[in-house]
Amino acid sequence: MPVRFTIEIGAESHTDYAEIICQSIEDAARARGTGIARRTPEYIITKLLEGKAVIAFAVHDDSFSPEFVGFCYIETWGGKKYVANSGLVVRPEYRHSGIARAIKQRAFELSREKYPEAKLFGITTSHAVMKINTDLGYVPVPFSELTDDDEFWNGCRSCPNFDILERTQRKMCLCTGMLCDPGDPRTYVRQAIHKHVIDITLPDKTEEHPPLVDDHAVFATGPSIFSPPENEVANA
Repeated sequence: MPVRFTIEIGAESHTDYAEIICQSIEDAARARGTGIARRTPEYIITKLLEGKAVIAFAVHDDSFSPEFVGFCYIETWGGKKYVANSGLVVRPEYRHSGIARAIKQRAFELSREKYPEAKLFGITTSHAVMKINTDLGYVPVPFSELTDDDEFWNGCRSCPNFDILERTQRKMCLCTGMLCDPGDPRTYVRQAIHKHVIDITLPDKTEEHPPLVDDHAVFATGPSIFSPPENEVANA
């Protein structure tokens, strides 16, 4: 049966979906057999009203009523120096359709629009999410490179695996930490590899961020989410 997906920025008109969003997130975590920090409907409603969430719907040809498909929201930490795209979920019947990637892509773009200088990060146990994040320019990092905002880590208290995080003094858990830093020149290389960017130019290499390529510029095809300054010249 033909179906059309739409992805919208959170708004007041979406608040009635808060309950099903929370239940979908919890069901997905239970199905994977992993822990997840619980979200309340009130929290989800706040994200929707702030326009800090994206929500996906499916419209079937035989129905004029849209059906909830998936969701993701953004949150800032550490004085807005860090941004997390969290709560990514897609209902089981719509998985493997590419909609999860589209939701994550839109949440990523929304984060860049609202907080262009912030580092994007996340912690996840989902291999699918790791793959999507990698394509967006994220890399696995130790937890020490993520935000040190206590409020973020306290959100893990409702996770069944929180005792692991406590025992390791927040150094590791079952989740993998991932980071996308727009200030890191290697980000441009990753996006050239995964998103096929043309004529990408890299900032000068530094001791803090050694280049991933040696004596070669990177060429491919397609638009880039991160656009280096025009006066920067590739110097890999």
